[in-house]
Amino acid sequence: MRRDFEAMAGKTVTSITGCRVGSEDMAIAFADGSICRMWHNKDCCESIRIEEIHGDHADFVGQVIVSAEASEVEIAVPMDDGKQTDTFYKLACAKGYLTIRWLGESNGYYGTTVDVDWQGQ
Repeated sequence: MRRDFEAMAGKTVTSITGCRVGSEDMAIAFADGSICRMWHNKDCCESIRIEEIHGDHADFVGQVIVSAEASEVEIAVPMDDGKQTDTFYKLACAKGYLTIRWLGESNGYYGTTVDVDWQGQ
C-alpha cells in the first residue's frame, strides 16, 4: 500500500475526483496518463470511507507532488465488537498539504484497509 501510494511523488496532477468526506472511491489523474485510485472492494459487514480531510485538493491540480506518504493505525474496539483502521494519506506540493483520513470498520472478520490501484502506470 505505501509503496504504491508513494509512487505518485514527482508526478503532475491533472485532476482529483471523489475527495470528499463520506466518499468510498477517490482517484488522482496525472499528466503522464496514469491514474491512482483509492477504494475498497467491499464485502459483507465492512465499511471504508473518507472520514476527514485537511487541505484543499484543488490546490494540487497542475502541481507536482513533492511528497506522498501513507500510514495506518489499527484501533482497538472494546468488547470484541470488530475492528477499525485509520489510514492517513499525506500529499505535499508547492501550494500546500493535503491529508486524507480513511476510516475502515468491520465486524472483525473482514478487511478495513484502503486499496490503492494504478492504471496506465
